[in-house]
Amino acid sequence: MPKSGILPFRFQGVFHKVEKKGVETVKIFAYCLREFDEKPMFDRLAGEFDAQYGYSTEYPCPDNVSLAAGYDAVSCTPCNMGADMLQRFYDVGVRYVATRSIGFDHIDLDKARQLGMGVCRVSYEPETVADYAIMLMLMCCRNMPHIMNRSLVQDYSLQGKMGRDISDCTVGVVGAGQIGSTVIRHLSGFGCKLLAYDPCVSPMAESPAEYVSLKELYARSDIITLHTPATAENYHMIDSRALQQMRDGVILINTARGALVDTDALIQGLESGKVGHAALDVLEDEAGLYYANRMGDVIANRQMAVLRSFPNVILSPHTAFYTEKVVWNMAYKTFRGVRDMMEQSENPLIILQGKRG
Repeated sequence: MPKSGILPFRFQGVFHKVEKKGVETVKIFAYCLREFDEKPMFDRLAGEFDAQYGYSTEYPCPDNVSLAAGYDAVSCTPCNMGADMLQRFYDVGVRYVATRSIGFDHIDLDKARQLGMGVCRVSYEPETVADYAIMLMLMCCRNMPHIMNRSLVQDYSLQGKMGRDISDCTVGVVGAGQIGSTVIRHLSGFGCKLLAYDPCVSPMAESPAEYVSLKELYARSDIITLHTPATAENYHMIDSRALQQMRDGVILINTARGALVDTDALIQGLESGKVGHAALDVLEDEAGLYYANRMGDVIANRQMAVLRSFPNVILSPHTAFYTEKVVWNMAYKTFRGVRDMMEQSENPLIILQGKRG
């Protein structure tokens, strides 16, 4: 770290002077702001963008909405930003919502549109999540959680630890956007058979993956990895019916959104042996759970407790995105997005432009 303690050296030259277009100072209130990594970045960005910001380490809730009074925008991570919360923020003068995430399904866009509130998101390099997903595949193939747990009690025997080679597996990639296509490209070096499904992406002529129907992908894949946003149409796309179409012992990877998987159906699949391994970086109803130190707490999430009891399940706390470079980009694009919404400038990360005033 440089002496300033703000950023690693390789990010020092990333900025150009931010040009203002007659818009007043941007005022952002950030919720769920981490003091150990995000705050130093926000400190520098506030200067670069000639902005002001306030923050809370807590999730937004009715009791702390008043903290955002006097600010133009609120910034948050995935949390409850439903109609009631948006109305509360609007009533204290907030006109823009900037989520520090790629996904924005936690924001009630219909209500935001009704209120005339602007909404923006962030983006980051697809390699970060893609490589994390591949890491989870390798860990499942080689029984790493089980091996490491046994090593903690000095059980170094081999029985029950035999794995499988990923190069002998067929991997099905659901969602071939930026992250999914990166998974395909990186996995091609492992020599495994690759299948892909995406109704919104045209099959690439030179792709190492064979594009197939979702039903065929389920039937032929040894490993299935999800890389699609959460929508009303694909809610619980991995349910009991989908699991029955899959191979016995299938490995399921989810680094996308928890709502894609019916957790009760997954638990049944694990108990029956239909699912051989599951690695979940995201979980249903995780809002308010992850990104906090809950050591010693009784967590009221029975599905999570059941999943944690299985030796063939990996639960990581929504950390696939978490690299130094990505956190920097998330902070930068938050400030950039709010300024662009206020200036009515074009920005592909703006979901709703909103109305000024």
